[in-house]
Amino acid sequence: MTLLQQGTRDRLRIKRFASRAALGADAAQDVAAFLRQRLSEQHVVRMVFAAAPSQNEFLAALVAAKDIDWSRIHAFHMDEYIGLDADAPQRFSHFLRQKLFDVVQPGEIHLIPSCGDPAEICADYAKKLNAAPIDAVCLGIGENGHLAFNDPPVADFSDPLTVKVVQLDDACRQQQVNDGCFATFAAVPTHAVTLTIPALMSGTRLFCMVPGATKRAAVRATLNDAISTACPATCLRQHADCTLYTDSDACPEVTFD
Repeated sequence: MTLLQQGTRDRLRIKRFASRAALGADAAQDVAAFLRQRLSEQHVVRMVFAAAPSQNEFLAALVAAKDIDWSRIHAFHMDEYIGLDADAPQRFSHFLRQKLFDVVQPGEIHLIPSCGDPAEICADYAKKLNAAPIDAVCLGIGENGHLAFNDPPVADFSDPLTVKVVQLDDACRQQQVNDGCFATFAAVPTHAVTLTIPALMSGTRLFCMVPGATKRAAVRATLNDAISTACPATCLRQHADCTLYTDSDACPEVTFD
């Protein structure tokens, strides 16, 4: 694995790699080591996963990791569109089943429904999340700096909710087209259910994987802008134990503290 740079910005650890493959392999190695250690200390580990093409290399390497007792891992995900058919391939639960859950078979899998009363979906999922602490969150950063579906217009660093309904920013909807998830902008749903910023930040350990040239502006803002909801991902610089894994396309260079 070709590690080009590593250092910190505020409290955020940063590891910059030469390629997406190297990024994914190293992040998976770190997550696997965390899981083995955590499972040696407690019976169950509770994790939240992102669903996006940016996670492909990481997830592929993670499912290949050895000596992880997935039967003792309870898995959640961080967002879902509202209104898609249950079998729609664009659903984030479908993505994670294909890439991770159906392969490693966690002991519990908690999926966010895309159909039903959104308020009830949020309340039910929040109850499940709040039943015990979240040990780890594996996430990415959107092109507009969002975390999960906390786009700049709706992100709240002091959000009183754990899960909420949001209207998606146009930049966020366009990213779904750029990622190849939808053929046209009009086909992208306008609303979604998302874990809030405090819910994500409540994870004991955060692993943030952000490769690719389309994320360059978001990574630059995350590392250099003032910490604010104008770029929600800037809050990662305040987390006690978060690592950003990026590559030379997303981050041509970085100056550390």
